[in-house]
Amino acid sequence: MKSDEFLGKDLVLESKDIQAGSVEWKSPSNIAIVKYWGKYGRQLPRNPSISGTLTAAHTITKLSWQARQQRSDTTGVDLEFLFDGKPAPAFKARIASFLEQLKPQFPFLSQLSLQVDSSNSFPHSSGIASSASALSALSLCLCSLEDRLFGTLSDDDEFERKASYISRLGSGSAARSIFGYWSIWGKSGEWPQSSDTFAVPLKSHVHDMFMNMKDAILIVSKKEKSVSSSAGHQLMDENPYASARYHQAQNRIISLLHILSRGDWEEFARLAESEALGLHGLMMCSSPSYILMEPDTIKLIHMIRSWREDEGLPVCFTLDAGPNLHVLYPQKHAKKIEERIAADCTPYCQDGQIIFDELGPGPVEL
Repeated sequence: MKSDEFLGKDLVLESKDIQAGSVEWKSPSNIAIVKYWGKYGRQLPRNPSISGTLTAAHTITKLSWQARQQRSDTTGVDLEFLFDGKPAPAFKARIASFLEQLKPQFPFLSQLSLQVDSSNSFPHSSGIASSASALSALSLCLCSLEDRLFGTLSDDDEFERKASYISRLGSGSAARSIFGYWSIWGKSGEWPQSSDTFAVPLKSHVHDMFMNMKDAILIVSKKEKSVSSSAGHQLMDENPYASARYHQAQNRIISLLHILSRGDWEEFARLAESEALGLHGLMMCSSPSYILMEPDTIKLIHMIRSWREDEGLPVCFTLDAGPNLHVLYPQKHAKKIEERIAADCTPYCQDGQIIFDELGPGPVEL
């Protein structure tokens, strides 16, 4: 499907046909194993990525609408936005800008007064892909709104493709949160269905061990990141290692697809950790350079590696663009590893917060 097929020039309502209503979606965050870092055009990836979709780390978004009393194409989208039940001007500005950019896909937005109520189960802007869960939840609401008003997205595959495409326009990683368990976003010759414009699920390709993978998120810091992911992506344009990185990522996509298929935990651990540290290495080599890991992040990395290398526990780590560590392990070893995490890692987490998560089936309409 080409991106221009998502345009909605005929999606315009007669004023008398607009009935007030609401839709609500819960959409999870995801954790990329092969990372997307660097983009071009309108949220298009410089390299493909593969991620696992989480469960406990999620955003719940409710979109309410009614007929707009005074329509004016020059004043932007008519929007009220609440985060955790309170006004959030900075978030509102970002969401309003996003919705304004979506008028080619959803021209009926100019005819509506909208209210968005959103809440997270985890700290936002701290490196746990909160934009992925937030923007995917909102995009799912928008696609449900279109289907409610026009009946145009009754086919599940078409609905998911458009929701992934819309999510990508707001946050690249959000494109992957539309699908449960594992998905790939970005064109790769190893996966013919893959696309730069939306993510696609990997479905039956993945071994049961990785379908049942656990993820304990160690909240080292709840502070907002000093450098946003958007700014980090832009800095890749001048990064001296960018070209080599994009070539490496293409090769690692091939490796990871084979690893996921055959259930090779040792190779998975090596690749996941190398990708995580490589991502932060790219940040350190940017101009200006920056570091998002905290001292306790490093201590936890050493701890997790010692569990695997010295004690033989099947455990590894990954990081998003932030200080908080994702500890990955197979479900069948969960009891022993989670006891260890709770006992040894809690002192290094802010307020002792650990989110015991797992891969799951993806978003749910509420």
